[in-house]
Amino acid sequence: MFRNYLKIAIRNIVRHKAFSMINIAGLTIGMTCSIFIFLWVRNELSYDRFHQNSDQLFRVVCTVGQFKAAVTPYPVAQELQAKAPGVKRIIRFTSSNPIVFQVEDKRFEEPHGYYVDSTFLQAFSFRLVKGDRSTALSRTDGILITESMAKKYFGSENPIGKMLRKDKNANVLVTGVLADIPSNSHLQFDYIMPFSAIAQSNSDIKNYVWDNFNFYSYVQLEDNIAASDAAILKVTQQADELYKKQIPEELLKVDFALQPLSQIHLHSDYQADVSGHGSYLYVKIFFIVAIFILVVACINFMNLSTARSARRAKEVGLRKVVGAVRGQLIGQFLGESIMISFMSLLLAILLVWLLLPAFNLLAGKELGISLFDVKLLLTLIGIALVTGLVAGSYPALFLSGFRPVKVLKGNVRKMGGNLAFRNTLVVLQFVVSIVLLAGTVVVFKQMRFIKNMNLGFERSNLLYMPIAGDLANMQDALRGELKSNTLTSNFTITNAVPANHTSGTINVQWEGKEPGNQTIFPNMNVNEDFFRVFRMKMASGREFSSNFKGDSSNYIINETAARAMNMTPESAVGKPLEMWGTKGMIVGVVKDFNFKTLQHKIDPMILRFQPGHLAIVRTQPGQAEATIKAMEKINTKLNPAYPFSYGFVDQEIDKAYKGDHQMGSLFNVFAILAILISCMGLYGLSAFMAEQRTKEIGVRKVLGASVGKLVYLLSLSFTRLILIATLIAIPLAWWAVNNWLEGFAYRTSVSWVIFALSALAALIIAWLTVGYESIKAAIANPVKSLRSE
Repeated sequence: MFRNYLKIAIRNIVRHKAFSMINIAGLTIGMTCSIFIFLWVRNELSYDRFHQNSDQLFRVVCTVGQFKAAVTPYPVAQELQAKAPGVKRIIRFTSSNPIVFQVEDKRFEEPHGYYVDSTFLQAFSFRLVKGDRSTALSRTDGILITESMAKKYFGSENPIGKMLRKDKNANVLVTGVLADIPSNSHLQFDYIMPFSAIAQSNSDIKNYVWDNFNFYSYVQLEDNIAASDAAILKVTQQADELYKKQIPEELLKVDFALQPLSQIHLHSDYQADVSGHGSYLYVKIFFIVAIFILVVACINFMNLSTARSARRAKEVGLRKVVGAVRGQLIGQFLGESIMISFMSLLLAILLVWLLLPAFNLLAGKELGISLFDVKLLLTLIGIALVTGLVAGSYPALFLSGFRPVKVLKGNVRKMGGNLAFRNTLVVLQFVVSIVLLAGTVVVFKQMRFIKNMNLGFERSNLLYMPIAGDLANMQDALRGELKSNTLTSNFTITNAVPANHTSGTINVQWEGKEPGNQTIFPNMNVNEDFFRVFRMKMASGREFSSNFKGDSSNYIINETAARAMNMTPESAVGKPLEMWGTKGMIVGVVKDFNFKTLQHKIDPMILRFQPGHLAIVRTQPGQAEATIKAMEKINTKLNPAYPFSYGFVDQEIDKAYKGDHQMGSLFNVFAILAILISCMGLYGLSAFMAEQRTKEIGVRKVLGASVGKLVYLLSLSFTRLILIATLIAIPLAWWAVNNWLEGFAYRTSVSWVIFALSALAALIIAWLTVGYESIKAAIANPVKSLRSE
């Protein structure tokens, strides 16, 4: 029986090539998109789960006023381990400044490294390729490097026991080699060194400082504590109590929390965090999009199968007459749809394999597909099976329900399936398409808004160079060299690129400050050229000037800071201000500028007239390359032992939105493919309807109907369906895009025009799809269709 069913299924596919191709192509594209999204979602959900102790590891985070931070003071975790039962192990680390390492003539600046607790390798399961896990971090002068870094400096030699020259002033010994850090780790680094290396130079460690938030702190809890939400809450309450004993609430109120390791990548809205996090919202969005695309593909299959049911009516009637029961017929039709589904799966896997490099480039991932991955293989088989069952369920139930008496009498013309059901499915397809089209427009509009928004300064043509190595002690010489070259003379010295600035302090006093006010003030060090180079505008007062010796202890604030102090820009100028014990005066109020991503509102900012470690040059239009060469020449002259490095401010700003841009690009691709699948199904239906109405069209032509009227007649029913889809889709699209935009403090406007244009685009696409078959039917010679009458 199965062999017979298989023959019939193959025969039907071969006999009706066009409709079979539409079905298979639609399911193939739908499955390809779904597999890509499944691989991406699986990767996003897998972050940090490769650690053996992942269920027991938690990051200590805190909230200070309006500031949610991923960093804590150095002593917090240590006191928690000593006084809170259930804390098995603590792990702290802090970012290293970029370091230049050298071996013989090989010299590179390494920006990605950490100083870590000796417990780091016991808590985290990063694979150690060479070295002893228990002792690798015991040496003060030790360093662990990744395989890639080892190859860069030592080639194929064994690096264990070899020396690296560090910043020209110290040697470090390679005590271990780590496998390259997995891409699904929220921690990404090239080297780690022990805390003992900075124990005497870092004031937070040396002085056990409680009010500086500079360290990432993790705790490993006992199994019974980690499994209980109530027990975890008790640990955080103990952290709060420990902190209050050191810093009273009236001075600084801090609320601590424990964030599960496996949630850090997708559930982090903390400042001063490590970079590269994802978004759980995007995971949900793409999971829903994958389902939508598969549903759209299944709808195509249902519609085309039921619309063409008259072609198989006699087959069903004959089978019933010779004894076939309905269950056997349902099994036959479901088997056919599952077979088509598995054919589509094989084609989809081939497409995924071919397109995976392009997808990885678009998504910024390193995804792979292996059919030896049993879990993945079972998932793909499950997708194909479910798709085949869903797509074939209604056609199977409908076709198997034909009554043989009616069928064998020849009453098959009206057996094109339940028209209302088919129309509902078409409406559903275009609801999805219009929602995705509107989403595509809004995502594009928001990304363009971010790119073009006035940040309070001109971000283009700003080139920065770190003042590192010998340059740090030669700033006067550096300024002289920069001034002497017309390409670099328009420069400033600061301590941060205003892209994602996150440091802040509450240690600020001003006239009229209310007791208990714990507003956090981010701050920057700038020189007198800062406002000119960045082309910022003053709301009141003046800029810093080297002609005023007192400016070294004076301050400039932004408009938000003036409001936080209950002042106006005009009244703030001349008022006393104290920060970190340094008393001075507010000499100016700068207009608000964005120094964080647009997901965050502008915070109150204080600027000081102090040295920095970044030289920022405003390049002349079209002179970027020449300016880079000029700065490299200056670095080579003054800082020959340190590699030259540079960056552009606008690129640093764009980096903060890299994830949003990638998700927007992926969303656009999947939206276009969903619309393509819908149009394929619409084309199949229009071709079938034109075929059914061939004689009607012939009669109308003979009676004088024009081609335009015939095309209008054939397109009218689809136009009505798309208008109904528009009425349903617009409120859904409005809710969806506004929900996404809530993640941005500054966002583009969403007007009714976007939704109207999306609906119009869907309508035009549908007309073009239906129009081809309609015109072909309308211009056909009526003699051919009517000669048998």
